[in-house]
Amino acid sequence: MKKIYIIILLVACLILLSTFSKTSLNSIKIKKNYFFKVKNIEIVNTSLIKEEEIKKKLSYIVGKNILNLKKQEIKNSVFGINFLKGIEVKKKYPDTIFIKVKETIPLAILIKKEKKYLIDSESRLIPFDKNIIPFNNLPNIFGEDAESHFNDFLQNLKKNNFPYKKIKNYFYYQSGRWDIKLLNDKTIKFPINEVTKSIKESIELLKRPDFAEYNIIDLRVSGGIIVE
Repeated sequence: MKKIYIIILLVACLILLSTFSKTSLNSIKIKKNYFFKVKNIEIVNTSLIKEEEIKKKLSYIVGKNILNLKKQEIKNSVFGINFLKGIEVKKKYPDTIFIKVKETIPLAILIKKEKKYLIDSESRLIPFDKNIIPFNNLPNIFGEDAESHFNDFLQNLKKNNFPYKKIKNYFYYQSGRWDIKLLNDKTIKFPINEVTKSIKESIELLKRPDFAEYNIIDLRVSGGIIVE
């Protein structure tokens, strides 16, 4: 009886192998490729970046097999787009690539060699175009190489609760220090060293009624305050 079962099993295997010919297997593969080709690219969470700009960068993936696409490859393809901090990539089977965008934040307008640039939260410079991006309410930054040091200074202001939204202009000096001009035209001059201490001190001075009449608060001298 055991031999009979073995013979039956072998016959069944032969029938199965003969049924799934090479042509049949190729047909299955073709159908698989047909159903898993990328047809759509969905993009969400864009404010500053145009969807078309991302889709143009990714146009090469349309028609490709979604199973073979690497997420890192897609991320690398959109590198360099202005205001783009990163993307989250998901595959929505059978034919859609879903992209969630994370944008940088425009912080200020840098004046550099008589040209204007937006400086973002990643310290990148983006050519300013008021017709496309209306950010005229942002503060201005002046000074050579200011873009390399601005974010650190701004974070120091924020960390110490300085009212940074009231700043109209930033001035960076090659010595490594900053001046700021407020919306009320008061100027604060910070020292090279002990910047955090001076920031805290300036906050208290701005609250004092007896300093309201002064337009310049100079904190560059250690242990002293010069006002004008």
